[in-house]
Amino acid sequence: MTFLTRPFVARPHRWWRIFTLWLRAKMPKGLFARSLLIVVMPMLLLQTAVAYVFMERHWQAVTHRLSAMLVQDIAALIDVYHSYPQDKNADTLTRIAAERLNLTAVIAPRAPLPPALPKPFFSLLDSSLSEEIRKQIRRPFWIDTVGNSNIIEIRVQLKDAQLRVFAARAQAYAPNSGIFLTWMAGTALVLILVAVLFLRNQIKPIRRLAIAADAFGKGRDPAFRPSGAREVRQAGVAFIEMKRRVERAIEQRTAMLNGVSHDLRTVLTRFKLSLALLGEGPEQDDMARDIAEMQRMLEAYLAFARGDGGESAADIDMRALLSDLAADAERHGNPTRLDYRGATNATVRPDAFRRCLANLVGNAQRYATQVAIIADRGDTILVVHIDDDGPGIPPESRDDAFRPFFRLDEARNQDEAGAGLGLAIARDIARAHGGDVTLETSPLGGLRATVSVPV
Repeated sequence: MTFLTRPFVARPHRWWRIFTLWLRAKMPKGLFARSLLIVVMPMLLLQTAVAYVFMERHWQAVTHRLSAMLVQDIAALIDVYHSYPQDKNADTLTRIAAERLNLTAVIAPRAPLPPALPKPFFSLLDSSLSEEIRKQIRRPFWIDTVGNSNIIEIRVQLKDAQLRVFAARAQAYAPNSGIFLTWMAGTALVLILVAVLFLRNQIKPIRRLAIAADAFGKGRDPAFRPSGAREVRQAGVAFIEMKRRVERAIEQRTAMLNGVSHDLRTVLTRFKLSLALLGEGPEQDDMARDIAEMQRMLEAYLAFARGDGGESAADIDMRALLSDLAADAERHGNPTRLDYRGATNATVRPDAFRRCLANLVGNAQRYATQVAIIADRGDTILVVHIDDDGPGIPPESRDDAFRPFFRLDEARNQDEAGAGLGLAIARDIARAHGGDVTLETSPLGGLRATVSVPV
């Protein structure tokens, strides 16, 4: 029994999940739109409920009572007509109708009633009058509530005549409904406008905070001052304190590394002096190469740890920078092709970004004979592809190639004479700009390194 009923139990839950997913896809994604929806939707639902209750209870009840009173007056006129047959011209009836009941009554010769008129879409008055005439008069009748907007015509078939009554619409219809609905629509529009202005002012500080955080993540120094509601100001103050702690940590790390660099370079200088005093020989040459290797490794370590974090972003000519890199590669004997598309300007840290690209171009030069630099500067992002025709890096080793100090012995390493930090430094710089570096197979047959950074 449990196995048979399980699909029937699970199906409502499945349909509910499909509905929630559909509703989530249709809901607005922005905070401003969602906040406005939260404010406006309950107000519209409340006004809709109030309007429904008003139309259903008050307005409809008043219309029914007015229609009933008008039909009572018409029924009284019919009784007067039958009670005074000696009044051939119905002068008394028309006088009473005009002076006492505010109606225009005409006794016409008996004739067939006109065909029924089409009922309007919202026929509350038509249905109320028809119902009351059937209930009180119980005679054939014809009504016109559509023609003249201010006059209602009612015809009642009598035994030897036809009674035509003209009444003002206000005598059978509650006219204050339009005023009520107009006031409701007007107040709703005013409240929506106030909500839009208020929410827009509340969303602006959040947008400024997001822009400042995004700019700081790209290595820029945004001008930001907390504002807005208390919680938004608290988030802004927390962002500023975090920014200060990050900058302080970078300054402390840079100062420490500068001290370490000075001390180690002093020791290496002593080694060089001691080696120079020993004279020349095979052993001295080997020691000199070891010291030079230690010097290069030390510079690579410090550059990676420092990360060029102290440089400010600036708007530079990216085409000129890439042209210089291509010219340097040409001077080293590697044919290099440059293809640049889009605007020439880009906002980056000039020295750091040049070093990022120089590391990638240097890797391509070291293991290939042909190099191609392809750049596409879009509206919001700069993409630079560096292609070569070298041996490449196996797909399973490409993620490991970005690890600091990781060496690729069988295919190609990142820094043949160094410590294996070329790609690690390049990715670190790209991510400091809010972008990234990825590796894939090049159209030239070797490796393609792609640098993507927002501009």
